[in-house]
Amino acid sequence: MGRFTPLLFILSATLFAAAVTAETRYVTDQLEITLRAGESTRYKILRMLPSGTPLEVLGVNQKTDYARVRTPDGTLGYVLVSQIQTEPSARNRITEMEARLAELQQKPEALAAQLAAIQSEHATLTETAQKLQHDKQQLEQELATIRHASTNVLEITNDRDRLRIQVSELTRERANLIQENRDLGNQTNQQWFMIGAGVLGGGVIIGLILPHLRFRRRRSSWGSL
Repeated sequence: MGRFTPLLFILSATLFAAAVTAETRYVTDQLEITLRAGESTRYKILRMLPSGTPLEVLGVNQKTDYARVRTPDGTLGYVLVSQIQTEPSARNRITEMEARLAELQQKPEALAAQLAAIQSEHATLTETAQKLQHDKQQLEQELATIRHASTNVLEITNDRDRLRIQVSELTRERANLIQENRDLGNQTNQQWFMIGAGVLGGGVIIGLILPHLRFRRRRSSWGSL
């Protein structure tokens, strides 16, 4: 009980000062509770916990009205169940509400900024989509050109193969004609050779026979005389 004397003295002095000055004051919920090593006031105080401190309740003793808790930093101890509640403190809730109100008050500006960002993003996406559509059309045209070129290449290849076959056939025919011409030339030469030989032989024979015929005619003429 002696440990509560300073706290009671402070509270009494505060109330007394309020009564003397006759000022209207409001008690805040910024109170502190004791975290003890055991389930009674006989155990030492481990620390003072300010209002709004979150505690993990590990167990409750209905007889002693103490709860075994763990602080955010991991300290284990005991507090009175009546000094803890399931919701945050009123001051914390007010602070949260004020923050929420400030957030709501800023909502229009934030929404306007978000709307502007969304509109900018939409414009960018639209421009990108148009560019992609243009690229798609260009690629389709290039693909059609490539397909047409491929068809032309196939036709050119077929024409080239066909011309190669024709050239091969013409080359073969030319070789045949050259050979036939050679053969014909040889035959002509042989025929002219035979004709020449025949003419030469005939001339020789005539040359041999003709003198004899003249000699016989002369003798016949002399005999008639």
